[in-house]
Amino acid sequence: MKKLVIATRVSDLALWQAYHVKAKIEKNYPEIEVELNKIVSGGDKVLDKPLALIGGKGHFTKELEDAMLASRAHMAVHSLKDVPTYIPEGLELVAVTARQDQSDVFLSHKYKDLDDLPRGAVVGTTSLRRRMQLLCERPDLQVKDLRGNVNTRLRKLKEGQYDAIILAYIGLHRLDLLKDIPFKEKLSLDMMIPPMGQAALGIEIVCKDEKVREIAKSLNDEETYICTQIERDFISKIGAGCSAPVACNAVIESDKVIFRTMIGFSDGTKIMQEKLIVDVKKSQNLGLDMAKKMIDNGALELLEDAQKCAFKDEMPQRL
Repeated sequence: MKKLVIATRVSDLALWQAYHVKAKIEKNYPEIEVELNKIVSGGDKVLDKPLALIGGKGHFTKELEDAMLASRAHMAVHSLKDVPTYIPEGLELVAVTARQDQSDVFLSHKYKDLDDLPRGAVVGTTSLRRRMQLLCERPDLQVKDLRGNVNTRLRKLKEGQYDAIILAYIGLHRLDLLKDIPFKEKLSLDMMIPPMGQAALGIEIVCKDEKVREIAKSLNDEETYICTQIERDFISKIGAGCSAPVACNAVIESDKVIFRTMIGFSDGTKIMQEKLIVDVKKSQNLGLDMAKKMIDNGALELLEDAQKCAFKDEMPQRL
């Protein structure tokens, strides 16, 4: 193989991720030329509506997958949190890169941390997961939608449209965007549980190409793969789409897997929360076991009700 083509979105963060993977492949396989196929995804085109109202996370992956199926790329680099649990026939998610800091971060130009926000303060996020957990902790706050790319969101904060916003820490760190924000606070994983796959990159390839599979496997981090597979199994089993507030996060500490999950209404009410700790060697079915435990406690009914309530004032815009 002389040339490897990687499909990537064109956002600043997606390009950082693709160039990061490109450099690793070139180091491991100096004889192979690596080229990027830069693609504008559906999710990058619609910036004025919440993701749940335009079809969900698949809008960030579909065009990249189409390019691979049409032989315009051998591989795609995704933010793993954007990759649906269903992978199209002919493609395969074969590797997950080492996970970095999974925290969400509080950002403000006025207030030093979440506790410092006054009653009625306006906080920006379009994530139903963040909205649920934020209002569970601080029901006195006003949570308003926040769309656009990272730079647009930070500009809106600086202009005073929001008293604070909450974003994923790792993207801001990778793009060196934290230095100009006066107040920032990482939120603990117990207070703000991340989404499936946060802070890891998923490497998707065309099936049956063994050389590309070998290259992709060289990027895999085993611990991260174990944890993110647990999360993906859980989401797949309970059937949670992005129009329902769901959080799930698995971490490995001292040969134990700690798996936190939370579902509920986006207004912070009717919360169902679980935490399981098992040995790594016995964690293969942890995601499925957690899903069964929550389903037995009424999770499917709760999710159905939560999905009906999510964005209920905006749903007519879908027609």
